[in-house]
Amino acid sequence: MDNQGVTTDPQLQQFIEIESQKQRFQQLVHQMTEVCWEKCMDKPGPKLDSRTEVCFVNCVERFIDTSQFILNRLEQTQRSRGTFSESMTD
Repeated sequence: MDNQGVTTDPQLQQFIEIESQKQRFQQLVHQMTEVCWEKCMDKPGPKLDSRTEVCFVNCVERFIDTSQFILNRLEQTQRSRGTFSESMTD
């Protein structure tokens, strides 16, 4: 059976993509919170001391930097694989 006859609603596709992005973002925030909490929070108290606050800021910044680096690397890998596999099928 041929899938070319199936029409998909572009608005539905956009909605699904946006919802998927939201879910990925929420998972990233949850993971970052877990990692940084374990790394920086010695003993919970009524407020953060300056050392703990600096630790959280540094942890979040490094987490974001690392996540961005990994995403960029994956995109490069996908592009190079796509080019390679396209040339193999020609």
